[in-house]
Amino acid sequence: MDTDTGLLLLRLLTGLLIAAHGVQKVSFLLGGSGLAGGTEEFRHDGFRGGALTALAAGAGQIGSGLMLAAGALTPLAAAGAIGVMTVALTVKWPNGLWVQHDGYEYPLVLIGIATTLALTGPGRLSADHALGLPHWPAWSAAAALALGTAGGLAVRALLHHPPAPAPPSQAPPRSP
Repeated sequence: MDTDTGLLLLRLLTGLLIAAHGVQKVSFLLGGSGLAGGTEEFRHDGFRGGALTALAAGAGQIGSGLMLAAGALTPLAAAGAIGVMTVALTVKWPNGLWVQHDGYEYPLVLIGIATTLALTGPGRLSADHALGLPHWPAWSAAAALALGTAGGLAVRALLHHPPAPAPPSQAPPRSP
């Protein structure tokens, strides 16, 4: 197997999994809970915005995943994937690294793969190559990682609200 075939397989696996995860957020397809379920997931994780947040996240995952799978505008696709996976990483951060404890292992791996694809380029078996786009410069991978991470952290900062503190308990009045 050559490098271009390997990159194609890596792009297809990673991109289609990211896109499928987005489909699950907004529909009943692929085991999803529909838009109401996606909305509830975000609310449970402490995000505001309701259905609009779920739609934006789903669209971001679907769009960046399909672009990554196709090898289309690869640095931009990688930045989108890195952004949505950065948000996922921040949600799972308190649970530690390992996925069996609902940790951030999986989003971190997807961030690493997207960054690697931005660095290597999508290969000859890609939309970028078919459209005659030149090989992306190495700095585009650093830009994809920086912009994707910054975008994901900005979304987190803007839309996430910490859980409200529990109200102080009211002790019954003492009798004299």
